[in-house]
Order: sequence, then structure tokens, then C-alpha cells
Amino acid sequence: MGRILLKLSGEALADQKRQYDDAVIGGIASQVRSLVSDGYGVGIVIGGGNYWRGRSSSNMDRTKADQIGMLATVMNCIYVSEAFRAAGMRTRIFTPFACSTFTELFSKDAALAAMNDGQVVFFAGGTGHPYFSTDTGVVLRAIEIEADGIYLAKSIDGVYTADPKTDPTAKKLDEISIDDVIAQNLQVVDMTASILARDNKMPMWVFDLTEEGSILKTISGKGSGTKITV
Repeated sequence: MGRILLKLSGEALADQKRQYDDAVIGGIASQVRSLVSDGYGVGIVIGGGNYWRGRSSSNMDRTKADQIGMLATVMNCIYVSEAFRAAGMRTRIFTPFACSTFTELFSKDAALAAMNDGQVVFFAGGTGHPYFSTDTGVVLRAIEIEADGIYLAKSIDGVYTADPKTDPTAKKLDEISIDDVIAQNLQVVDMTASILARDNKMPMWVFDLTEEGSILKTISGKGSGTKITV
């Protein structure tokens, strides 16, 4: 089967009382286990928004704020990795910087070997550098592991012509090219990530994580989200 990279938002993992909603994570684990059983290689990137939104703060040096955000993604990957292990999967966590024995230093060869061995691979810590978002880290890792596509699980069911929260005339799109995403500044991912995806011909799918079975539906081509072509 193929090789995919799944992006989960940190906020999607949280409930109103704590950093993690175990029911949501359990549902994700069940779907990923099915993918692994079907022979897919699965890589996962998780944002850190349930812990830290450093870019909204003007009271801290940007480099330090971004470093806190990177560590938030490490915590999320460790937690979700353990939930996956409890669901019967084998996992590995890679970071672009040393985290003692908590994670392994990223290597393309090691990551691909783990995926080929049926392990779910988590890519934590973003790119390892400030001024680059998790979006850029997602596209970078997808290119490096030669993924067939990126699957962006969000709290919205696809890409719209405008922000549906503020524009009642916004229309959902079933398909759009990455060139149009960039030209219209639709902010599916940030501009750096969009250009990187375009230049390396990396397709993306945007879908609603809260829809039951949405990961499996989208990957099988039966989802209701938006495909971003290259």
C-alpha cells in the first residue's frame, strides 16, 4: 500500500477540562491501526496548540516562544504514541534535536525502516528551528519520507473560498490546486509550507477529524473533505 503523513492539530486532541481527550485519541488510534493492518506506512505530526500558542504573545522573544511550541509537540507525540501502543501498535518518535532517551534523532533511513517494519512513526519538534511552523515541518517530513500525500485533520470539513465563520457566502471546495491556494491566500497551511508542497508536488487533503471514520474515508477516497492538487 502507500505511505502517508497525517497531521493532527493539538487542539483537536483536547477536551474542555484537560490537554487530552482519550476518546478522540482512541478513535484516531483505531483508524490508524486499520491502516497499518492494510499495509500503509503511517507518519504522524501533531501540533502543540493544546499547550502553547506562542505566536499570539508579543511579550516573549520569538525564538524562545517557538522553542516552547516545539517542546509542546514532543509532549503530544509521547502521549499519543503511548495511546497507540496501548491499542496494540508499535511506534517510534523522531525529533530534529536531541531529547535524551525520550525520542530518537531524526534520520530518513531510520524513519523509513521503521515504517517498512509496520511501526507508526511520529515526527515531533517541527523543523527544529524557530520561524518555521508545524505546517512547514509536515510538508518537509512528507517530502523526506516520500509520502504519497499529506492528510490534514482539522476542525473544519474542508477548504472554503473564504472563512465560513465570518463570511456567510463562503463555499466549500471539493478540489483546488495548490497554485490557487497560494494565489488566493486561503491559508490551508502557511505560505512557506504551501510553496514547499507546490515545488515538490506533494498533494494534500483537508478533512474534519470529528467526523466518524474520517481518516479512513478520506484515504480511501470516500471522504467529504477537499483535495489540494499539485
